[in-house]
Amino acid sequence: MPAEKKTTQKRGKAAAAAAAVAVPEPIEGIVEDSVNISDKDLAFEEDLLRNPYSLRHWVRLIEHHATSPLAQQFVIYERAVKELPGSYKLWKTYLDLRRQHLAKLRLPYIKAQEEWENVDNCYERALVLLHKMPRIWIDYLEHLTASPKITKTRRTFDKALRALPITQHIRIWGLYLTWAKKIGGETALKVYKRYLKLEPNHGEEYVDLLVSMERYDEAASRLCKLINDEHFQSRHGKSHYQLWRQLCDIICTHPKDIKSVPIENIIRSGIKRFTDQTGRLWNDLAKYRILLNHFDKARDVYEEAITTVMTVRDFTQVFDAYAEFEESVISAKMEAAEAAEAEGEEVDQMDLDMRLMRLERLMERRPFLVNEVLLRQNPNSVHEWQKRVELYGDNAQRVVDTYTKAVTTIHPKKADGKFHSLWVNFAKFYEDGNDIRSARTIFDKAVKVNYKTVNDLADVWCEYAEMELRNENYDAALQVMGRATIPSKQKNIAFHDETLPVQARVFKSLRLWSFYVDLEESIGTVESTKGVYDKILELKIANPQIIVNYANFLEENKFFEDSYKVYERGIDLFGYPIAFELWNTYLLKFMERYGGTKLERTRDLFEQALEKVPAKYAKPFFLMYGNLEETHGLARHAMSIYDRATKAVAPEDRADMFHFYIAKAATMFGVTSTREIYERAIEVLQDKDARVMCMRYADMERKLGEIDRARGIFAHGSQFCDPRVTQDYWQTWHDFEVQHGNEDTFKEMLRIKRSVQIKFNTDVSYITAQMLQTQEKNKAAGSGDAMQSLDRMTTGGPGEMAFVKSKAHSIQVTDGSNQEPEAPVVPSNPDEITIEDDDDL
Repeated sequence: MPAEKKTTQKRGKAAAAAAAVAVPEPIEGIVEDSVNISDKDLAFEEDLLRNPYSLRHWVRLIEHHATSPLAQQFVIYERAVKELPGSYKLWKTYLDLRRQHLAKLRLPYIKAQEEWENVDNCYERALVLLHKMPRIWIDYLEHLTASPKITKTRRTFDKALRALPITQHIRIWGLYLTWAKKIGGETALKVYKRYLKLEPNHGEEYVDLLVSMERYDEAASRLCKLINDEHFQSRHGKSHYQLWRQLCDIICTHPKDIKSVPIENIIRSGIKRFTDQTGRLWNDLAKYRILLNHFDKARDVYEEAITTVMTVRDFTQVFDAYAEFEESVISAKMEAAEAAEAEGEEVDQMDLDMRLMRLERLMERRPFLVNEVLLRQNPNSVHEWQKRVELYGDNAQRVVDTYTKAVTTIHPKKADGKFHSLWVNFAKFYEDGNDIRSARTIFDKAVKVNYKTVNDLADVWCEYAEMELRNENYDAALQVMGRATIPSKQKNIAFHDETLPVQARVFKSLRLWSFYVDLEESIGTVESTKGVYDKILELKIANPQIIVNYANFLEENKFFEDSYKVYERGIDLFGYPIAFELWNTYLLKFMERYGGTKLERTRDLFEQALEKVPAKYAKPFFLMYGNLEETHGLARHAMSIYDRATKAVAPEDRADMFHFYIAKAATMFGVTSTREIYERAIEVLQDKDARVMCMRYADMERKLGEIDRARGIFAHGSQFCDPRVTQDYWQTWHDFEVQHGNEDTFKEMLRIKRSVQIKFNTDVSYITAQMLQTQEKNKAAGSGDAMQSLDRMTTGGPGEMAFVKSKAHSIQVTDGSNQEPEAPVVPSNPDEITIEDDDDL
């Protein structure tokens, strides 16, 4: 009994404590139970009586009642926050539970106003001590934004911003701005204005809000401020031009709503600022005038645009818009005229005709307007100026005005194209009109222009003279060229000195002198032509063609000796290889005229030519010199010349020269006289050429019956003939021994072949050459056949040894009386060496 009384007393105290808590308002759908403490709750309540300020004990009690009715849970939460009013954890879970319950009801604010207000009261009580907690404010604000209490929500947002530190404001402003956009009206505008004081870079969102609210004037003003702010950086990555485009779209789409912004000044400043988009901005300005029904002013804008834009792309945009505007106006006028005719009213046909003429005139002006655009883009374009002249066609006055403007506008040093051709065409225009005096005036002015290059001025002088020739003023043409080629008073002028004007350097232009000399040859005298050629040579500007032309001219006029002097001057003026061609022409001309009548002089000329000639150009001169001696001189002299040639020509020509020398020596002095030449050739020539020379030398000795000398030559030449590379040489020796040798000589040949091969096997360069040749042979024939041939070549092969044995059996052995009748019969060989019985085999 005492224990039961004690328990009953504890339960009564706990119940009294629970009853003392203000029970929250009744919840719809939940029947409030009486506040009774069950036996299961007794332990938790006793712990709370001992530790009423322990968060852990309250959390344990709340978790214990997690499955209890909401009313009972709310009572426990109210008791807990009363004891611990500053606990963020208790308030957060309690408020979330209240909001979740409200969300489950899914009732609008009108039907559950009391429940909504109860949740508001809970948040207000929580924020008394937790006003620095941004999460509580955010949850409360999200709860309020779902309700229709606009004033209360706005004031709560303001309280949150005042209560929280500045670093936490960004979390509130995101929710605040979203709610403000949803609400709209003056509230949204004022909220955004306040926000822009904190974050001025968010002005674009404010502009979008103003546009959505159709406050175009304020939106345009705000955009102007953003564009004029040099430090403004778009959060959406928009460039200044894109902001301009947005501004132009607003003011051009709603021009009547814009009052506080000077629209035309803004667009014109954009045209100056964004030069790559001028065409589009001009169209925007014209569109603004059209929307205000100021059609004449819109036409003025289009006219100004097509005469000021700098690119064809911008011009095309403006011109197309201009033409479309005129067509739309004409269409509207025609529709109005049809309607007036239908109603029987009078139609103003004059106005309609004038507009049609205006459109037609606009289309006719298009080529000229495009040309003006290109000239504004590049006023130094010669091609565009000439094209403009062609556009005017037969309008003489406009053509003259265009030429005059072109030659005064283009800077000669910056001209894009042949500026001198513009002057020439200007003069030809007067010439075609039979006004030669005016054409001469134009040419006189043209030759005073400081062109980009000297050749341009030379072309002008040549065209000047050609004009006089076309009009049969031959003396005037010569006078013109005489004026053009007057030397400058300044000395030591360099033709390529760009610091001097072209007029001071034109007298050294070969193009000018070439035309002058052609003119003198055509209509001048021989003496005057010679004088012009002599001046060219004095100025040292002649080229090989001038030398040849001068010499041919003198030859045609029977001044042969003078033509030879010209060749000599040209040879002194130019070095090789040009001098080689001049010597060739000079010598051929001289020999063609004199032949062998002036042999000593011809010899002297050849000696002069050979004195300084490089080795690679010497061969033709020696051949010509030798032919001269053969034809008109002495054979002995010719041979000495060919002998000199074998020493003076280039190494690549030396073998051919030896062959030619040998052939000439054999023809003139007999075959035996070539032995010394062969021997010297073998000594001085390279190995590949010496091998061929040995073969030819041996062949010659064989024909002379000198078998031993031929065999000695083959043996001598074998030292630079690798058997694996030069098979033709060894095959030739092989055939020679078969025809003229015996067993001993054949064995000696094989011995030399093996020794030579051993010698070449120690030379790296020869080994490489052999490997390359073997690879090529394998590709061409096949590896098996190549190896067999290589084996035969290196070892003599069974074929060669069989030949030696058959040769031994085929030799006739005589003892003076007896002869073997069974000896095989072999073909007779007149050069075969007979071996007696006492010879050793």
